[in-house]
This record gives sequence, C-alpha cells and structure tokens, in this order.
Amino acid sequence: MSVLLKNAHLVSPGLEMQKAAIELENGMIRKIYSAGEKLPQSSEEYDAAGKLVVPGFIDVHCHGGMGYETTSENPDAVRIIGEAKLREGVTTFCPTTLTLSEEKLAASLRNVEAYRKSPTGSKVAGTHLEGPYINPECAGAQNPAYLRKADIAEVLRLHAISPVALVSYAIEMEGSLEFTRQLQEAGIVCSCGHTNASFAQFREGMKCGLQRLTHFCNQMTKLHHREIGLVGAGLYEDEVMIEMICDKIHLCPDMINLAFKCKPAEKILLISDAMEATGLPDGNYQLGGLAVVVSEGAARLASNGALAGSTLQMNMALKNVLEVTGKGLSDVIQTTAWNQAQDLNLHKLGKLEAGFIADVTILADDFRVAAVFVDGVRKV
Repeated sequence: MSVLLKNAHLVSPGLEMQKAAIELENGMIRKIYSAGEKLPQSSEEYDAAGKLVVPGFIDVHCHGGMGYETTSENPDAVRIIGEAKLREGVTTFCPTTLTLSEEKLAASLRNVEAYRKSPTGSKVAGTHLEGPYINPECAGAQNPAYLRKADIAEVLRLHAISPVALVSYAIEMEGSLEFTRQLQEAGIVCSCGHTNASFAQFREGMKCGLQRLTHFCNQMTKLHHREIGLVGAGLYEDEVMIEMICDKIHLCPDMINLAFKCKPAEKILLISDAMEATGLPDGNYQLGGLAVVVSEGAARLASNGALAGSTLQMNMALKNVLEVTGKGLSDVIQTTAWNQAQDLNLHKLGKLEAGFIADVTILADDFRVAAVFVDGVRKV
C-alpha cells in the first residue's frame, strides 16, 4: 500500500521544502518530491494544503495522561496514554516510571510490554526508569519512601520483562559510578537527575559514560559563581544532552532562550514530563500516589507545592520554543525527534528522508495536530 502526502510544507533536520510531496510505501518513506516534480500514482492521497509536515515527535519522558499513569494497575492505562500521545503528534514515546517498589515497577513493565507488542497509538521505544536511585534531598515529587541505592540487578530484572531504554539517577550517590559503567555495558542510556552532584562529581560520571541530564534545571544543582553545579555542566559541556520541559513553568522563557543560545541544537531534547492530568481540566490528581493539584496547567504537590510533572503536550512544547526563541522551525525541529532517535539509538527515525520509517506529523498554523501517520498508516 502506498500513500502520497501532497502540498506539504516539509520541515526535517537539514531540509525545508514548500509544496513538497512524500511517498509512503510499506511503512517507509519511499521518496520526497520537490515542487513541480511529476507525482506517482498511489493507493491513498492526503492533501496537506500547505500545512507543516514534520517527523513524528518522540517523547522520551512521559509519565501519563488522560487520567492515567504508566505505573497504573489498570492494564489499559498504557494504551490510553499511547493513543493520547498521537493526538499531540507523538509517534514514539518512552513510558516513564516513578520511584516505587520493584514489585510495582515490575507490574508496570508487564503492562508496558503488552502494549509495546501490540500498540494502538504511539509506539514504545522502551521504558524510562526515573528513579528510584535518586538523592533524597532532590526527590521533588518522587516518593521518598521508595528511594534506594543504585542496583543494576534490579534494572536487569525489569529489563527482562520489557526493554529499559533509559535510567535517570543521581551520580553522587553510593555506587553510582559503577552503576553507570554497568548500564553502559547493558546498552541502557544513563541520565543524571534528581541530583545534588557537584560539577566535579558529574565529570567523574562523564568518564564512565554519563552524558545526559534529566529535566534540565529541575531538581539538580543550581548555577553558582563558586560551584557551577549541573545547570552549569549542562551549559558548559557541549557533548552533554539536556532534556527541556518548555512549558514556561519548569523553565522560564529567559532560561529557554539561554539554553538554546549556549547549547548546540543537536544536544537539546524537548520532553513533556507529562503526568496523568495531561489532556484534562485543572483539578485534583496524583503522581505515584502523592496528591497533586493542577491549577492553570501547573501540576504541584498538594503537600508542599513542588512541581509534579507537567501537563505539557509535545506540539505545544515546540510552539513555545519557537515563540520564546524567535528561531525558525528548521533550526529547532531536530529537538523534537531526530535528537531523541540519536540519543536512544533508534534507527531510521526522526527525519523525513527516503529510507526512513514513515512516522509523520502534520500541524496546522496554530500547531494543532491535523494528522499523524505511523509506519505509513494514518492514525489521526
């Protein structure tokens, strides 16, 4: 089966074309056509009518949405979240866990694996374990009752249930340097988060293979003129990848601008860090069993007001970056999919090029999602 997307304003890393066409065949991109080229016959046509056509977004940090968490006991939760992710243009995501017991995490990964094998919405790139190996001083909205020492055996037990793509942990905690080496050997991406590490401690982690920061600036050592901390590390070290929650709450517009000014664009990962209230009205919710109040879109713990994930959607994250930085779409589009694909070693994803997987998102002028194709099949 072939699909022809016509009249597209195509934007992909290193490529921008007006009135372009994309031929999708057998789940792959067969060819890109420039304006005026003769177009082939196809089984199905979609007229983009000048709308933005971009690579399907990849969200590597998502806890939930539509009233469900990825760690929910409800076996339908991951499916509901995965289908909701499509409506924000996400074609691949990492269901992200919380600091919970191993028993609870194992049950969650069994649900993730069932969905991963038969996805009805966004595809699963692997699970992101956020915690439980974090610094208690930087727990934020993670449940301190379940914090524990880094344990590669536990990670590998979970990995055997369903692939673990990424682990976020505090590099300064006991055993975390060796843990980093062990994750590297297992092919699992290492990321530093919920951490009180010094710049020197982070650099020791870099020697072991640590080159990534979880939700940059949030729950990590702040920038100070006598100790630049992990905020300083993220800005200073060009090779370090940084996740950014660009909801204008977790990061103010000035910090978003600063990061995009200081960091190479290929080292920035837009994420949602979405919690269960995403896609729903303000009100009372929870995160990992902790009470959360969502007001004006900001999710905070009822107990102390700490930010508790976000209600951000990936299409709005992109819109916010463009508005705040004034950059062109072609300058930042790689932060939505290509960088994530490189980060997690996802082959043939993140670009609109011949030979790549046909995951495509079409955006209207207001960045509302108009259509989504996954493996060449229209899902939205």
